[in-house]
Amino acid sequence: MGDPRQPPGSCVLLVLVVLLLVSPVLRVPATHPDCSLILYFQEQEAECLEIIRRENQSPGLQGCPTQWDGVSCWLALPLGQSRALTCPDVPDIFKKSEVLIQRNCSEQGWSVPSPPYPRACQLEATTSTNDTEAKKSYFVTMRVLYTCGYSLSLAALVLAISIFCCFRKLHCTRNSIHIHFFTSFILRGAAVLSKDLVLFWDESLDHCSMATVSCKAAIAFFQFSVLANFFWLLVEGLYLQTLLLLTFTSEQSYTWWFIFLGWGVPMVTVCIWVLTRLWYDNHGCWDDYTSPYWWVIKAPILLAIFVNFLIFLNVTRVLAQKIQCPGISKSCREQCRRMTKSTLLLIPLFGVHYVVFALCPEDIAVAPRLCFELVLGSYQGFLVALLYCFLNGEVQAELKRNWGKWKSSRESNGFNLATQDFTA
Repeated sequence: MGDPRQPPGSCVLLVLVVLLLVSPVLRVPATHPDCSLILYFQEQEAECLEIIRRENQSPGLQGCPTQWDGVSCWLALPLGQSRALTCPDVPDIFKKSEVLIQRNCSEQGWSVPSPPYPRACQLEATTSTNDTEAKKSYFVTMRVLYTCGYSLSLAALVLAISIFCCFRKLHCTRNSIHIHFFTSFILRGAAVLSKDLVLFWDESLDHCSMATVSCKAAIAFFQFSVLANFFWLLVEGLYLQTLLLLTFTSEQSYTWWFIFLGWGVPMVTVCIWVLTRLWYDNHGCWDDYTSPYWWVIKAPILLAIFVNFLIFLNVTRVLAQKIQCPGISKSCREQCRRMTKSTLLLIPLFGVHYVVFALCPEDIAVAPRLCFELVLGSYQGFLVALLYCFLNGEVQAELKRNWGKWKSSRESNGFNLATQDFTA
């Protein structure tokens, strides 16, 4: 008899085609959607090999032993009998078919499956090789776009922070909050790039079974950076709300509360999440979104998004009321109108665009979600640095003043050197 663990050639081809499909088609609990299909077959194979191991410990077995053919597990069968199985229950991969696949046990061992798997379990039309290559090309393009976006954002944010720190006249509570906010964007961009480096630096690695310490650390750092970024978005919204409504409160009285909210809450949340994963769900690389423990991270993010959305609506309401106030002067009314128009620019600041997909499951609207959260989100740091630093009138005035001062100093030094040369 043949090796019970050796699958027939046609089955190997079928499994390779199926495993190449990158689609969250199965619901294996607490696994990354892209890996659920592969892990499904790995679990089926592990169960079948355990049966084979137990059979090998029982001598005197007659007939055909249990065999894993790469798709299904064929239990032991006496000589001269046959067994029929249905197609694997893989939604969206195999078409629903009532055809039974039959194998006989003869003196030569198990017969080949009849009808063959490719004919009995028809693959869906969407699982063609062309579609698979198109999906792969699409995700590669997305990765290139968001890598460029994060790189551009990192450069702009570092420059913006340097400007705020170098010029003393720009030192204030508002710009201090901006610096923390920019830093959260820098951490988020660095976390995305480092996560890609750890997970995908070697295409030969089995990403679905990767469970190294560096992998888990990269994911934990990524989750902290994302949380910190959303909470500093919330801090920016709360600060603007405070400026509009509370004019009598000292800024120093709530600055430390803002710092705790922006950095402390994400740190505590990620620590709870890490301990939860270590105790109750310590497998894989922790980059799954079907685990119930993912809500330890997702719930605070949703809370920050919707609180910021409410703040955005309230800021718009307050500005609209000031415009409609009959006792307001014409110049003040024009200023409020300009502020109302500029409120649209607060969307990248408040992260209001995240509300669109906030409540959608992770496997719904994957392509639009990638565009919003990866591609557009990667350029958000650059846009925020542009709006709140490079296009800021106060910053431009300070840069012009120091540029003129430096230019005058250089011209004065040049004149003095020329005078010294002439007198000499």
